[in-house]
Amino acid sequence: MSGHSKWANIKHKKGKTDALKAKLATKIGREITVAARMGGADPTGNMRLKLALQKARENNIPKDNIQRAIDKGVGATDMNAYEEIVYEGYGPAGVAVTVEVMTDNRNRAAADVRHAFSKQGGNLGESGCVGWMFKSKGVFVIDKEGHDEDELTMLALEAGAEDLKSEDDVFEIYTTPEDYDAVEAALADAGIETEVAKITMIPDTTIELTGDDAIKMQKMLDVLDDLDDVQNVYHNGILPDDEEE
Repeated sequence: MSGHSKWANIKHKKGKTDALKAKLATKIGREITVAARMGGADPTGNMRLKLALQKARENNIPKDNIQRAIDKGVGATDMNAYEEIVYEGYGPAGVAVTVEVMTDNRNRAAADVRHAFSKQGGNLGESGCVGWMFKSKGVFVIDKEGHDEDELTMLALEAGAEDLKSEDDVFEIYTTPEDYDAVEAALADAGIETEVAKITMIPDTTIELTGDDAIKMQKMLDVLDDLDDVQNVYHNGILPDDEEE
């Protein structure tokens, strides 16, 4: 996950087909349903639902679809069949990869994820083999235009942020998951718009990929994204800009 490019394309993945958009909508709907079942229909106090709704808005999911997913979660019994699993392993050039899965068939999910790894020269590892390389962080990305770095830094730190970094044409604010809401509220109160606002997994170290390794890594990510059971994929590879997802 590289500098600015890792965030620049989060909202609009290059070359996303209608089929992939439909698949993403299904995955987001499933996440909303599970979040509502676990924590209720009110996103206040239900961080998981709040983030799922944010992802739905970023991907232009219709409001009616969102509400149906919430209603299904509140009254759901069939969602109890879904199991959440994290797979960990290595991609080309030893890139660390974690895959978050939500599935009603553990055997199918394991086989599909293993195939995605092995086909591109990667391999699945045991639980915990790469998870320690990632930290859960809140991330806010803000366009530099019209914002003073010192003022933004003071605002963010006073609200509980851990750090502010200057990257190309954006500022990146990092928080703990616990301080995410407070920093989000402070930015909103100040009328500061964000290009990206999410809780994600940030790697401690990165590996720069080029040539065949970059191509194989992108293919692996595409295959994983295309799997119905896969919700999120995190990795520490830096892909060239023309390969970056």
